[in-house]
Amino acid sequence: MRPFMILAFTLIFSQFALVPAFSQVPEQADPLQYADLADLSVDAPIIVYATVKEAIKVAPERAPNAPPGTQRFYIIASTQALIRGQGGVGETIRYIIDLPLDARGRAPKIKKKPFIIFARRSSGGGDNVQLVAQDAQIAWTPAREQRVRSLVHELVARDAPPAISRIASAFHVPGTIIGEGETQIFMETETGSPVSITILKRAGQQRFWAVSLGEIVDESARAPVRNSLLWYRLACFLPRQLPADALATDNMGNAQQARSDYQMVLRDLGNCPRSRQP
Repeated sequence: MRPFMILAFTLIFSQFALVPAFSQVPEQADPLQYADLADLSVDAPIIVYATVKEAIKVAPERAPNAPPGTQRFYIIASTQALIRGQGGVGETIRYIIDLPLDARGRAPKIKKKPFIIFARRSSGGGDNVQLVAQDAQIAWTPAREQRVRSLVHELVARDAPPAISRIASAFHVPGTIIGEGETQIFMETETGSPVSITILKRAGQQRFWAVSLGEIVDESARAPVRNSLLWYRLACFLPRQLPADALATDNMGNAQQARSDYQMVLRDLGNCPRSRQP
């Protein structure tokens, strides 16, 4: 048994998320996108690879808020590996889950099956955790574990890109030569750390854009790689239109160019596919 530091939590049925489990899926056909895993990982201070030891049915009278068509279970799981969690977790974790019933009124069997659990600490004590979302238990595969570990590595890095709160300002400055110009877009973030996008156009060249994380626009900055944390922060949360109140100009031509450059950035980022709701 691997050594893990024990955490204390109190089990309060009503405060746990109502969680249908993802079904086991072949790795090559994994429906979970990068954004799905990022949504769960960002909200989860505890991420554990665990195997279900016991799935104990909770009587309906003790689960009056369980969604229709589900069966509530009290889960006791063995910790196999801690993926994220300052302070560690115990060798056993416990949580509540509502499993969807099939056409025959039967819940899926999850005993002895491995899962990745996205959870948060509870305030009371014990080894209970609260799942962060209704679907914060996903079937474990080696590939999924590696994907989550890579994502967590990005999240906890000292230079991790912060979550975008809003676009604060944007403006376009024409160059001295016709066809040249520069657009800058400044964003406010949840941490207060600055993030900016610069779009450059030189005569006879295609537009080029990059993201800077800091007060000074980094000349070595580049556009983010798809399925990276910086890409997720932008592609999944930037508004589809440049907000009118962010345009710091009274020149219609410059404002239109800023909007055009912003749309180019969105096209290059591409869509943010999800198979679940964040």
